[in-house]
Amino acid sequence: MTAAMLKSLVRLQSHFGNILSPGQLCRRSQQFRSALNYSSATEERKRFYQDVSISQGEGGYEINLDQRKLKTPGGKLFTVPNEALAIAVATEWDAQKDTLKFYTMHLSTLCNTALDNPTQRNKEQMISAALKFLETDTVCYRVDEPHGLVELQKNEWDPVLHWMENRYNVTIGSSSSILGPEIPEATKETFRQHLNSYSFWSLTGLEYVITQLKSVVLSMGMIDRHLTVEQAVLLSRLEEEFQIQHWGNVEWAHDYDMYELRARTAAGALFVHLTSESFTVKRKLMQN
Repeated sequence: MTAAMLKSLVRLQSHFGNILSPGQLCRRSQQFRSALNYSSATEERKRFYQDVSISQGEGGYEINLDQRKLKTPGGKLFTVPNEALAIAVATEWDAQKDTLKFYTMHLSTLCNTALDNPTQRNKEQMISAALKFLETDTVCYRVDEPHGLVELQKNEWDPVLHWMENRYNVTIGSSSSILGPEIPEATKETFRQHLNSYSFWSLTGLEYVITQLKSVVLSMGMIDRHLTVEQAVLLSRLEEEFQIQHWGNVEWAHDYDMYELRARTAAGALFVHLTSESFTVKRKLMQN
């Protein structure tokens, strides 16, 4: 990993916070394992490579651990569509110390999901799943009581919801019914057309963000840079934060959960933007 590559990644990270940090290279040579299965959220493994680099192949950009090419858990060649994403993934691998903590490597995991497609879904199915999520969106579902939480939801969520409706010229609304609001078909069709402009890779990242925030509205607000990662996460946890203010919390557990949610959400948003790039990072920019 060259210094120029790391400088380029810093520019990419600036929109989403410091979710990746370049690690120092160690000088040990060990054999590469071709098919890494790190689906377990708690799995760790001893670092077995010395250098991390990227190279361009016929199918895109590849990640090299020493002289061996990285592969997905499904055995496919790990190939990403552009140089920017390759740099980000390579930095994740380079940042690992003596132990590989796969559960922190969110960009690598998202790439594996896009490449292996374990659920065997296509773009249309992913878009339909996102639209279904809109019907139970966190921002759209409101409580009747207590009064303090009712006002908090109105004051904090309504501005984002109104921005979303104005941005896409749609009607979404909110409801305190357990069934949530009834989303007009015209709104669904507008979002269906918009999401169809995303690549399969970008939809993979967007779906990941939606599942973290439990909200299409907050996810799109963040992807469109109307909300920061910190704002989107706090808004997604509005009820939890309200309860904590009244009843207290286990401080270390709360801080850990918040940190983890921010990291996953930031990684998902960064993944969407990196996979939406229609150009290759220019070498001269990397050398600045």
